[in-house]
Amino acid sequence: MPLLARMLSAPMVIDVRPGAICGLGALLADRRIATQGRVAVAVGPAQGDSITAELEIDEAEIFRIADGSHGSAVLLGERLRAGAYEAVAGIGGGRTIDVTKFAAHMAGIPMVAVATNLAHDGIASPVSSLKHESGKGSYGVVMPVAVVVDLDRVRCAPDPLASAGIGDVVSNLSAVADWELAAADTAEQVDGLAAAMARSAAHAVLHQPGHAQSDEFLTVLAEALVLSGLAMAVAGSSRPCSGGDHEIMHAVDQLYPGTGSHGELAGAGALFCAHLRDDPSQAELISACLARHGLPRTPADLGLSLADFTRAVELAPATRPGRYTILERLSMSAAETAKRVEEYARAYAG
Repeated sequence: MPLLARMLSAPMVIDVRPGAICGLGALLADRRIATQGRVAVAVGPAQGDSITAELEIDEAEIFRIADGSHGSAVLLGERLRAGAYEAVAGIGGGRTIDVTKFAAHMAGIPMVAVATNLAHDGIASPVSSLKHESGKGSYGVVMPVAVVVDLDRVRCAPDPLASAGIGDVVSNLSAVADWELAAADTAEQVDGLAAAMARSAAHAVLHQPGHAQSDEFLTVLAEALVLSGLAMAVAGSSRPCSGGDHEIMHAVDQLYPGTGSHGELAGAGALFCAHLRDDPSQAELISACLARHGLPRTPADLGLSLADFTRAVELAPATRPGRYTILERLSMSAAETAKRVEEYARAYAG
């Protein structure tokens, strides 16, 4: 009988609720994760230490992660491998989780992601984004075996980080549209299931009412970020969640480090790409959502000049060689890029 379905990798536990962090000790003691209980915990510079102080995981070895670099990830991987740990939990924001995912993959052990903010879609994705000597690179890794999101902890994160992942999730619409452009222009194959998952995640956030700090909204956002990660796992790449929007994000990050968070840059990049595609319906959906939740929409909102943003758009295609998006289709000259950036900024100012 022919195979009529495919098997999908997914975390075996997804725990999103207020107080979820209290269940981490029991989760790490789960014999499906660690049979002997020899586990490590990697913490970031923000809430990681305060969280570990509250947990009953005295037997766990604590490792502190200084930054989100490839070097830090390799060093942690070596320590995990040398210590013969059975599992590791990464507690913190995006950089901490990405470093821990890479290190766990390198050491060949399962990883539990404990998110203290909802700024990006890497919580459950099979990708680690790490800084290196020439910028930032994306590395394929095994996705987390479990995901824990404590909504109380998320609300304690700095305002730009607590829910900036809104921009990352809604950028899925732009990424899928770019994927479809690639299918039309270059015959690249679109994975329908991955695209459906990415779009569903975006629409869940776009149409969820209420304030971004409410339990209801944060739950939908966390689940949408996890679903985006699963979409990437299905596709075998970041394609369903990363198009021209993320090319621009990576270019801004490279040219102007410290400008906005991952989610903020992805949201603004998605709005610009919708503008380039002359898709007013999608642009209005994205713009209204970003405005409703106080996320940046224009270069000025990000603290960039029009010239700064234009330079980032010009560099953007080089950040993801081989990826085809609206930026590659238009292949704009410097003058045309500046003109389109000015049009976009004028259309969404205020």
